[in-house]
Amino acid sequence: MAPSLRVLIHGGGIGGLTLAAALARRGHTVEVAELRPGPEALGVGIIQPSNALHVMGEIGVLDACLEAGYEWEVLTIADPAGNTLAAVPQPRMGDAPPANGIPRPALAAILGDAAVAAGATLRFSATITHLTDDGDGVDVTLSDGSGGRYDLVVGFDGIGSALRTRLYGAKYTPEYTGFANWRVTVPRLPEVRGVVMSTAGESAKALLTPISDETMYLGAVFAEAEDFRPDPTRAHEQLADRLTMFAGPVAAALATVTDPSAVVHSRISQVTVEEPWHVGRVLLAGDAAHACTPHLAQGAAMAVEDAVVLAESLDTEPDVPAALTAWEARRRPRAMWVQAMSRAVLRQETGAPTTAEEDELLKTGIPGAAHALAQPY
Repeated sequence: MAPSLRVLIHGGGIGGLTLAAALARRGHTVEVAELRPGPEALGVGIIQPSNALHVMGEIGVLDACLEAGYEWEVLTIADPAGNTLAAVPQPRMGDAPPANGIPRPALAAILGDAAVAAGATLRFSATITHLTDDGDGVDVTLSDGSGGRYDLVVGFDGIGSALRTRLYGAKYTPEYTGFANWRVTVPRLPEVRGVVMSTAGESAKALLTPISDETMYLGAVFAEAEDFRPDPTRAHEQLADRLTMFAGPVAAALATVTDPSAVVHSRISQVTVEEPWHVGRVLLAGDAAHACTPHLAQGAAMAVEDAVVLAESLDTEPDVPAALTAWEARRRPRAMWVQAMSRAVLRQETGAPTTAEEDELLKTGIPGAAHALAQPY
């Protein structure tokens, strides 16, 4: 393939910035169009399993992620009172650590800096307003007046992808699972040295995830109506009402939450684009193509894997169309397995009926799934 391509990445989140760094480090001309007005990222914290950390090593930011976050090795399963039921060592992919928790804003800053340092251009308050693919290239106009002709356009614009709608209309819209995620940053308890997960009944799950030496996030998953939204004046109280069945470290963490504005609430949805993930020279990746539930902590990991595998495919294949075909052949089976497994775990944890296919997947178990995902991507 030609030594340098001109690539537009639509979306400057975790996957988009990882791709920008990976491609720019290879000498490609890369622009990122991000709808947000600046590089600041919303959200609380995120788990980087070993396969995601392996990708961070490939783009040269592993040490920065570990310095900004909290490296851990063991997942603890606890009862609602906080008593340990099991301690599950996390597998490594190659030389990468087993796992790391990191604040989302810190990860966004690390990836943004890496992309810019490699030579990528980041454009904020920008989205695609016009796109024409003539087979040999893609002519694009952005809302900030910039644009031009690109060899490839990649949509890393999330579960609500505007580029997906442009390609397929309303055919692939997010499917609500019936559950929602609550997260809030709290001081790290000394005894929380890795993720601690507890379930209560069939509709409540709580996690404590260290994201720095000083902080961790309290995450909770509950069954909720699709139209529910927390009261902005008492979201912390609504979270407390949902966690009354938990004691021990979950209760201790909850006691420190006094600001309703610190509580982040999001519905858990998934998206499956069943048609090819590329149309001509326009490609969807990450949550835009295959958003999954968070039950394997693999959503962002799948996005960053998508990014580096795409960069590799562009290295090794003779032209862009061949690279996109090769990329999808590698990525679809793994991403679809993660989506199916994550959904099966959600159903199992909540007592929802499972299909025969999901029952077969669940025989793998969470430790088995973690080991499978520590294999090369």
